[in-house]
Amino acid sequence: MAENSTFGPPNSDPNFSSTEANRALEKEAQLPLTGWQQEVDRGLELGLEAAASIRDRSIPTFSRGELPHYAGINTFLKAPYLEDVRKVDEYDIAVVGVPHDSGTTYRPGTRFGPQGIRRISALYTPYNFELGIDLREQITLCDVGDIFTIPANNEKSFDQISKGVAHIFSSGAFPIILGGDHSIGFPTVRGVCRHLGDKKVGIIHFDRHVDTQETDLDERMHTCPWFHATNMANAPAKNLVQLGIGGWQVPRQGVKVCRERATNILTVTDITEIGLDAAVDFALERALDGTDCVYISFDIDCIDAGFVPGTGWPEPGGLMPREALYMLGKIIQKAPVCGLEIVEVSPPYDISDMTSLMATRVICDTMAHLVLSGQLPRQKAPDYIHPEANMAVGSEWV
Repeated sequence: MAENSTFGPPNSDPNFSSTEANRALEKEAQLPLTGWQQEVDRGLELGLEAAASIRDRSIPTFSRGELPHYAGINTFLKAPYLEDVRKVDEYDIAVVGVPHDSGTTYRPGTRFGPQGIRRISALYTPYNFELGIDLREQITLCDVGDIFTIPANNEKSFDQISKGVAHIFSSGAFPIILGGDHSIGFPTVRGVCRHLGDKKVGIIHFDRHVDTQETDLDERMHTCPWFHATNMANAPAKNLVQLGIGGWQVPRQGVKVCRERATNILTVTDITEIGLDAAVDFALERALDGTDCVYISFDIDCIDAGFVPGTGWPEPGGLMPREALYMLGKIIQKAPVCGLEIVEVSPPYDISDMTSLMATRVICDTMAHLVLSGQLPRQKAPDYIHPEANMAVGSEWV
């Protein structure tokens, strides 16, 4: 071996000084530990001091907070459970579960989606190495629990969902919705639209299916949310962008509606051929054309079925996880995002919680990019939020 060979970690080599890893090391040094210390202090106060044999005196007797990851009551990322939802305006982000799968047309089980996502989210920490984000230190997050949905009654459940989402949205907290089947896409957007006044919202929809039928099996099912959402003046059809559509599960009734309403669709092949950045530009140009904010609806089955088996309508040939996460991050960094829903996670069909884990990653990446783009924490409620609710929005269905 040559005498001048150099050993040492890549980060000590000038040729590696600009790597993502090196930048991440530097970013971490700038992050505070205030939130962590507050969590430790709270744990000791509420969970009692540990037994005398425990040398680490930051550990309480009763588990409170992030650690151990396998212990405690599951909220999303073990965030505080906000039992009094009237105080949701005190937080930057509110996670809410919508355990509803009465809109399912084949394989039920997504009513357990919120439980599955929360359970595996305990595996995560609030810190992301590459992004240099520590959610515990940079935002306030709460879990408000689940909306009380009505089994076997879509319309009553939709009314509950719209009211719950409208409450969170109007408070100024950023709503993150854990589905549930995709029928909830209509009532969630309706809840947002009730507090938009004369403002408009664009919808960016990650999915393998268009979900634009008027009815399915004579009801508004999980194949129908965007027909009814784009009936509302606040959510024009020309601002609906659908990414990843394709395969053998796209009903022609829905395709006809897309054609008639001139919505915007990119298949997986389109995305891979034009490139991820061009696909993002396509989505933003159309979703933001004349609108004031963007709502993201992320159906987990937009990702190739090999990665997300726990879903009601798995379809091979979908997006790769890195592709979906990349586009999601770029969209959030370039658009005023007003809410996120993650739908169609079905734990009964999952393997090793992998689908729920993918949903958790989508949510955590969303929160991180909201921080990186300066959208959170909010100094005040965005201008597109109207304080008065218009209950007539979306009420034309009979």
